[in-house]
Amino acid sequence: MDFQLTEEQRQVRDMCRDFAAKELAPNARRWDLNHEFPRDAVKKLGELGLMGIAVPADLGGAGMDNISYALAMEEISRGCAGTGVIMSVSNSLFCDPVMKYGTDEQKKTFLAPYASGEKLGAYALTEPQSGSDAAEIKTVAVARGDEYVLDGSKNFITNGPQADTILVFAMTDKAKRHKGITAFLVPTDAKGFTRSKPDDKVGIRASGSCSLYFEGCAIPKRNRLGAEGDGFKIAMGTLDGGRIGIASQALGIARAGYELALAYAKERKAFGQPISQFQAIQFMLADMATELDAARLLVWRAAWMKDKGVRHSTESAMAKLYASEMCERVTSRGIQIHGGYGYTKEYDAERHWRDSRITEIYEGTSEIQRLVIAAGVLKD
Repeated sequence: MDFQLTEEQRQVRDMCRDFAAKELAPNARRWDLNHEFPRDAVKKLGELGLMGIAVPADLGGAGMDNISYALAMEEISRGCAGTGVIMSVSNSLFCDPVMKYGTDEQKKTFLAPYASGEKLGAYALTEPQSGSDAAEIKTVAVARGDEYVLDGSKNFITNGPQADTILVFAMTDKAKRHKGITAFLVPTDAKGFTRSKPDDKVGIRASGSCSLYFEGCAIPKRNRLGAEGDGFKIAMGTLDGGRIGIASQALGIARAGYELALAYAKERKAFGQPISQFQAIQFMLADMATELDAARLLVWRAAWMKDKGVRHSTESAMAKLYASEMCERVTSRGIQIHGGYGYTKEYDAERHWRDSRITEIYEGTSEIQRLVIAAGVLKD
């Protein structure tokens, strides 16, 4: 792997850094306070080609690589973590599986408008009684004539309140357990589909999530993604790439917390000198900087492997596990460096810490990442 970024990759990074500084960071606190979906910012992300970064240009995307995606996610999430996960779901969890498994007709209808940011997609696997154990989903899809009829519910679905289409995983053959799961593209204007009010969350509150309900929800058979029974394979393969996005999000959140703490340590004085001159603070900053670089290297490796078409389940899990847990540690230290001010909403340190926590849970908990990693190393 070459650690020297290409000119295009540097341009993407710098463009996203500039956009985050001008459009996201100045508004992030207000969006968080009001649980406000950053609609105008998301529209601009689409105009910049950031809602379908690795999707070919002829399919509405930017046609860039996954290193560029990781760079963009870090910078956007540094400006606003909620906006970052909206972008991550669009790229990793919706556009990527439609691009890989969709028919030409599906790509025209469900990829091009979403990769360009004209429309928004979501990914619905989690259910009230089925989180880490995805094979236990209860939502069912029954074939009737030229339709499938869905019944069941999903919860904690990021982009759910705003999405135009949901990638839904449902049982078509319960006897086959995970081999009986099938994927469907469900437009949110389908009869029998409803959604709850947005969830009231601890962090990433600019990003809407909600529960979804399917009651006799009929969709045409042409909306099935892949073959019957391929849903579990599609879901798990999609999460491999999605974990690169969340690892990059965690990296961006942590970097925001670190840079805020570094600046504060240089300005805040105690006992007649900046607190950055005290070894206790220096050691915290040193650990934070080291962990950020370590996480970035893991993220870039996983993204590079995906670009090469190499299996990257273990490496993506390592990146997601380390980056997410690093993020919580770094943002927690950021509060510590701010002292009492860090525990108030006067500073953004507490927001970065709140935003960090979900990265250890969604798209596979830290415990699930350890299982994936263990399976990979034991196979060798």
